[in-house]
Amino acid sequence: MLNITLEPVQLASGTVELGREQYGEAEWEARVSLAACYRLVAKLGLDDLIYNHISLRVPGKDDQFLINPYGMLFEEITASSLVRIDVHGQKLCDSPYQVNAAGFVIHGAIHQSRHDAVCVLHTHSDASIAVSAQRDGLLPLSQFAMRFYQRQAFHDYEGVAIDLDEQERLIAHFAQHPVMLMRNHGLLTVGRTPGEAFMLLYYFERAAQIQLQMQASVAGGAGPLVLPPHEVCEKAARQFWEMKGDILVAGEREWPAFIRQLDRQDPSYRN
Repeated sequence: MLNITLEPVQLASGTVELGREQYGEAEWEARVSLAACYRLVAKLGLDDLIYNHISLRVPGKDDQFLINPYGMLFEEITASSLVRIDVHGQKLCDSPYQVNAAGFVIHGAIHQSRHDAVCVLHTHSDASIAVSAQRDGLLPLSQFAMRFYQRQAFHDYEGVAIDLDEQERLIAHFAQHPVMLMRNHGLLTVGRTPGEAFMLLYYFERAAQIQLQMQASVAGGAGPLVLPPHEVCEKAARQFWEMKGDILVAGEREWPAFIRQLDRQDPSYRN
């Protein structure tokens, strides 16, 4: 399990102290980390107005989750604004905002089916949607993509994901993969922390953008693309996922740097 400590920031309003007292140390740290994840997704331009979700299991509560209030932009999310919900997407806290319960059809299914899915992140970025509509999804065209070689799941489009009977197929298709391309829809990543889910999104997005640029260059007459042989791709994937004696969780090094950057630019996510 990735262990990242977020140092409290003293704000004039005293929000940090109030939050820790109201929610408890573990939940408040989780809220701060999740709020940071929302802000970072917005910073990369991968949010979709008030839609999409990043959900996080409440520490010590397998059947309770934190999620964005329905109606707030990702760039507005703060630790205290996050809404606590149950497995059905129903509110368990006093908040002036509702939650998009329909959107939790996807998240609830993944949270309940996988112990490692502490954080579930879903986006509708242009690049991931474009790649999701390609037969083979993300191709091993860059080192960014090697991390996901034969480690990406696919789920065919069934319409807006609000039907409960779709959950069984989502679970079956995702299996134990780190990411899933929802055909013609977007991307799902899971992590043991918001940092891990975010970094998987970051690297997948970079790889998807590079793939589209390469394919556009081929269409423009640049010549055929070169893909490394299977053995090399698989070796690279194992190097990312099986680094012995080194970092085993995506984001363990990068995430604290992102947090420092947020704190320098706008620490209001901690409110």
